[in-house]
Amino acid sequence: MELLVEAGVGFLAGLLGGLLGLGGSVIIIPGLILYLSQTGGYVGNMQHLLQAAAMICNVFIAAPSTVAHLRARAVMGSVVKRLVPAAIVGVLSGVAVSNSSVFARENGAYLAMLLAGFFVAVAVYNVLRATSKRDLTTEFEPDRKIPAWKILLVGLPMGFTAGLLGIGGGTIGVPAQQILLRIPLRRAIANSSLAIVFIAAVGAINKNLTLPEHGIEISASLKLAAMLIPTAILGGYLGGKLTHIIPRQALRWVFIVFMVVIAYVTFDKAQSALDAAPAPDQVEQPADAEPH
Repeated sequence: MELLVEAGVGFLAGLLGGLLGLGGSVIIIPGLILYLSQTGGYVGNMQHLLQAAAMICNVFIAAPSTVAHLRARAVMGSVVKRLVPAAIVGVLSGVAVSNSSVFARENGAYLAMLLAGFFVAVAVYNVLRATSKRDLTTEFEPDRKIPAWKILLVGLPMGFTAGLLGIGGGTIGVPAQQILLRIPLRRAIANSSLAIVFIAAVGAINKNLTLPEHGIEISASLKLAAMLIPTAILGGYLGGKLTHIIPRQALRWVFIVFMVVIAYVTFDKAQSALDAAPAPDQVEQPADAEPH
């Protein structure tokens, strides 16, 4: 049963990640939080495990969808060559903050709560965009030179959010490209997808190497990722192709509903984990304690 759940989560993560240029963590993390909560296996420090495994999966989800975007000639080389380095700096900073004492071990559940709040903010933004008559991309010209500082303003927060919350970063990167760079949705998704390949790889290495700080073995993350990746690759490629088929407005409303649902699930389960956690003065932590 566990293998079927992980395979299903992987496929949905790949499909929606590739479709929306997100990377897949927005399905993987809430999906596994829900599953583990039902089996009694979700506690605060598990959030670090889920983020580490999800970052690995993001590489394999974004890669096949990027192939589809490249074939559709939607990726803008002049943008991604600056977007990627900025996002890498951001993701390293985000991982460092996620490993700080504020979110250490059982406090990892607070990262899940931040993630839920982030989902709500993204949903609200997209509702405003869906109901607005203003076209942010009316000035778009494929050969227009975009100032480097504007691309940095997209890449840094995209990477930081990815590193802090364990997501792909597309939820920041896609709308930021539309607003600041005046890039159409499908091209923004394509640029985001390619950038995620790089920032997810850097973030995954960094986050996995720091898992022992939270009482978790790196092998646990690798095993979990291995269960998710095969179906995620299939879903990622299919999602990348669907991006160029599904109408833009339909794409946006699918995204909005999806964000609201997973925000509720994620926050609820994170709150339950915090409520169930013993008080600090009730926990014995011998030096040779086994990880959860």
